[in-house]
Amino acid sequence: MFKESYDELKYNVTWPTWPSLYKSAITVIVASIFVGLLIFLIDFAWAFIFNLLYS
Repeated sequence: MFKESYDELKYNVTWPTWPSLYKSAITVIVASIFVGLLIFLIDFAWAFIFNLLYS
């Protein structure tokens, strides 16, 4: 069973190239930072608005 799984992973799976993998990883990192900053800014704006309204 393990030999079949190993053979399938080694010979039948198309693995990404290193440049493709690097590009994808950079894209994910940049997108994650962007979404995190966007959520932070929205949260900061809402907190500012609510502090103005309720204080």
